[in-house]
Amino acid sequence: MRIAVCEDEAVQRELLGRYVQEWAQAAGARTEVVFFDSGGSFLFAWEDDRAYDLVMLDIEMGELNGMDLAARIRRQDQEVPIVFVTGYEEYMAYGYDVAALHYLVKPVKKNRLFTVLDRVWQGRQPKEKLLLDADQGMVSLTRGKIWYAEATGHQCILCLEKESHRLKCSIGALEKRLADGRQFVKCHRSYLVNLEHVAAVQKSDLILDDGRQIPLSRYVYRQVNEAFVAFYKDCKGMSV
Repeated sequence: MRIAVCEDEAVQRELLGRYVQEWAQAAGARTEVVFFDSGGSFLFAWEDDRAYDLVMLDIEMGELNGMDLAARIRRQDQEVPIVFVTGYEEYMAYGYDVAALHYLVKPVKKNRLFTVLDRVWQGRQPKEKLLLDADQGMVSLTRGKIWYAEATGHQCILCLEKESHRLKCSIGALEKRLADGRQFVKCHRSYLVNLEHVAAVQKSDLILDDGRQIPLSRYVYRQVNEAFVAFYKDCKGMSV
């Protein structure tokens, strides 16, 4: 795993580098850390080499701060995970604009950095695929491709972003297949939804990322809302 650390304080660079190497040794992950002491030096190198699995940016840096640097990175790369390192928690809200993976508040705690590195490392591993029996034949896909499922009699319709499949199983059986983890919730007796694609929870509906609306039963509103918040914090959030 290749990691860029952009930090203008030598002590902080040394600390982060040491923590990363400790994590790599424990995880058995071959890791290379490339250090930069300014946003300008990072950008100069970035133009020729963008092959990073993680970019760690100090926010309070000279003329080109971490926020501005992250915005430039995002104009060229929407995927690389960005982690901010800062001494001020009030910067956290700005991270949503550049889809920051995480915030680490100085002095950085080793266990929090290890958690971030675990997430990035796991994200690089081949993702498990589900093999599902559909009317048109067997369908193989990852959990992330599923947006929601809708019950129809003793079968269910599996809805993806641009297509759907009628499965030869009930929505209850599908729920059991997807039960490991907190990614999927039963929001209505006829609907199972993937929280990864939920943009908002309203009183009677879930709004998906593309604007589609899924019914939300008032009996499970609180449960679904809490699951949504927990999922966002764990998998997408900005907790320090």
